[in-house]
Amino acid sequence: LIMQAFLQRIINGGGRINREYALGRRRTDIFIEWPIDKEKGFYGEVQRVVVELKLKRGALEKVIADGIKQTNGYADSVGAKEQYLVIFDRTPNTPWEDKIWQKTVDGLLVLGC
Repeated sequence: LIMQAFLQRIINGGGRINREYALGRRRTDIFIEWPIDKEKGFYGEVQRVVVELKLKRGALEKVIADGIKQTNGYADSVGAKEQYLVIFDRTPNTPWEDKIWQKTVDGLLVLGC
């Protein structure tokens, strides 16, 4: 919810944020739409961005692989050219240096936090 609230403040400048809840699974996808031309608004070209949020449970490699598959599928279904996978690590006593990272996998930016 904090991520959504942060993004909503940015989006209020002219775009839209859509949330898709998978109830009972504690997952949230965020789909952002932003008009390229302010005069045409949503009747013109629109930038589409998918942000997939995951909790790290089990092996990180599996979470990344499953998350990329889900993010790519979601991006394909909405026609998004930009997509991000954000993985939250809530493991106790893990130093921030190990939790905060980023890498690109097959053109998709994967962020750990």
